Amino acid sequence: MDNRTRVAVIGVGHLGRHHARIYSGMEGVELVAVVDIDEARSAELARECGCEARTRIGNLPEVVDAVSIVVPTRDHLPVAREFLGKGVHAMIEKPLAPSVGEAGEIVELARRNGAVLQVGHLERYNAGVIRLAEMAGSPRFIEAHRLGQFTRRSVDVDVVSDLMIHDIDIILSLVDSDIESVSASGCPVITDRVDIANARIEFANKAVANVTASRVSRSPFRRIRVFSRDRYLGLDFQSQQIEKIRPGEIQDDSDFPELVQNSIEVVPQLPLNAELEDFIDCVKSGSRPLVTGEEGLVAVRVAALIQERIAESMGG
Repeated sequence: MDNRTRVAVIGVGHLGRHHARIYSGMEGVELVAVVDIDEARSAELARECGCEARTRIGNLPEVVDAVSIVVPTRDHLPVAREFLGKGVHAMIEKPLAPSVGEAGEIVELARRNGAVLQVGHLERYNAGVIRLAEMAGSPRFIEAHRLGQFTRRSVDVDVVSDLMIHDIDIILSLVDSDIESVSASGCPVITDRVDIANARIEFANKAVANVTASRVSRSPFRRIRVFSRDRYLGLDFQSQQIEKIRPGEIQDDSDFPELVQNSIEVVPQLPLNAELEDFIDCVKSGSRPLVTGEEGLVAVRVAALIQERIAESMGG
């Protein structure tokens, strides 16, 4: 028991409940407590997972090694201060913070206190995304669509911070170049925040990304297409499968090669399980997470730039 990593989950709404259940069944981990301002919700989950239920953080930083912070984005920094400030390792759900300044403070807290900081950009643990990164080469054009049905979750942020930031993070991981320019447009539809947005990101190496996100679609659609010099790769995030198109042989009656299309075999995995396993491995070994605090900060910075461009397009 003494060798187990002691973990707590702060915020056990829709996603936090899954964190708690995964930790409770993970080898080498002791789920110490779940914390939520809703006393009945935390008590019910605690009974299911065999841990303590709390409505306040209290002395948790002294009795745990690591936490998942799954509270609303606006509360990430104050909760992170309680744990990272005392050297407790943290997995913080995306986006890292509602502003660049707050995200930077969280990263600095982790750095100064020697704590592992991992950001919950879940799609980076999608088996299809991992395989796509291995195959993409040097992308010249990327097109991403992330369309979702409206829910009352995450309405404290706009669609850029809620949905588009997934694809911002993935694109930044695929393109090894600085951003040269950003243009964007969007508008509110249901909430008083931007609910649908499109951005064009141009990189110094001349690569271009076109990104669309909506949380007012009738049905979900999540896909990314990557075009490189000699290949096209299309990934469906839900199935985690990749379609590849490349030039083949030139036929006798043509001046151009035929197009060869095939599916890349990808063994799907549960991204949240993989993400939390990576976090615990990094806590135990002190190694670098797949998605670091610094990467989470850069994604927030790019999201903020897109939000500025949208505000300009709306006359704000």
